[in-house]
Amino acid sequence: MSANSLMDPIGRLMGLRYKSHPWHGIDIGDMAPDIINCFIEVVPTDTIKYEIDKVSGYLRIDRPQKYSNVSPTLYGFIPQTYCGKGVGNFCSEKTGKKEINGDGDPLDICVLTEKDITHGDIIAEVIPIGGLRMIDGNKADDKIISVLKGDVVYGDFTDIGEIPELVIRRLKHYFLTYKDMPGMNRESEITHIYNAAEAREVIKLAVNDYEARFENLRRALKTY
Repeated sequence: MSANSLMDPIGRLMGLRYKSHPWHGIDIGDMAPDIINCFIEVVPTDTIKYEIDKVSGYLRIDRPQKYSNVSPTLYGFIPQTYCGKGVGNFCSEKTGKKEINGDGDPLDICVLTEKDITHGDIIAEVIPIGGLRMIDGNKADDKIISVLKGDVVYGDFTDIGEIPELVIRRLKHYFLTYKDMPGMNRESEITHIYNAAEAREVIKLAVNDYEARFENLRRALKTY
């Protein structure tokens, strides 16, 4: 993966004074897609679902979590990724469903750890081990599953097949019910649970989609 040219040179100078935008201003990591950085929005103790504001880069309140349905893991997104044409086409290929588009957001990620992390708005270094292929309406909404690098309990796991089935069931239940509120789209499904190799492929596609989506911004910064 290339260095974060969106932060060089202007972004790096601005970063001395201003907070970097979590989506664009954080490096995915030199060892991606094997080891990546992610930005955590929500932790398991949150009864409110927070989501990054794409314009300002700050966390905003998305909605209250339904009843006791809170995220079973750390939850956030992978910086400098975008679920666009490549991610959508890959989902169509794997599911046989036609006209699947990316959801237009950075790629979502769950992080397994035995530690109690009490707040979001943080960066974590993680290892992808698999994913849930989720379709929301006609949009690919993949959830990459990862482990916190160096975690005492989960850190040595390299593939989702090593994770206890109960953990996977909890994740599936959360994502299939967390939008089960009046006025929200409930037409979602999880078609597959995929392994670490496929998770890395999805991440690569999301990086390529990001490069295509924000090519003009990157080109503009390179002129300075």
